[in-house]
Amino acid sequence: MGEEIYEKYGLNEMEVTDEVFNSKYAWQFTEAENRLHSIKAVMAATLGNLFIPIACGGGGIPVIVKDGHLRGVAGVIDKDFSTAKMAEDINADELVILTTVDHAFLNYGKENQQAIGKIKVGQLKQYLAAGYFAAGSMKPKIEAAIEFVEKTGNLAIITSLSNANKLADGVGTIVYN
Repeated sequence: MGEEIYEKYGLNEMEVTDEVFNSKYAWQFTEAENRLHSIKAVMAATLGNLFIPIACGGGGIPVIVKDGHLRGVAGVIDKDFSTAKMAEDINADELVILTTVDHAFLNYGKENQQAIGKIKVGQLKQYLAAGYFAAGSMKPKIEAAIEFVEKTGNLAIITSLSNANKLADGVGTIVYN
């Protein structure tokens, strides 16, 4: 669908409901539930065959089970929450979310921006509540990291792809209990 259709449809929907918001790239629907519930079987089969899975990178078709059958539904599967759910389901020792920046930041893009290194989950929740992280950008990554750490007690790391080979060196934003 072209940009004009997104914009026209988004504007029409905005006149009627609060279910659509304008992101940087396109009009998007907000969904009541955008979190994946389980991919444990798929990951178990992949890991069991000694493959390294590359998963939860966005896209996918959201489905529900209705009357014993899978049915497609309108929605977006959030890749950060999906990654956290996968890590939880397979009992991962750590959750690693790779993005375009080396850390999560306070005051991102401002003169006084400050990289967040090691941080307790409670302090990160305070920063989240204070509005330091942009919706559709770092906010879902922070929320997913918090959720994973709280549910598992394990570490969550947010850093750039270029730092992926340096995780043992303590790079990135490291969230812990």
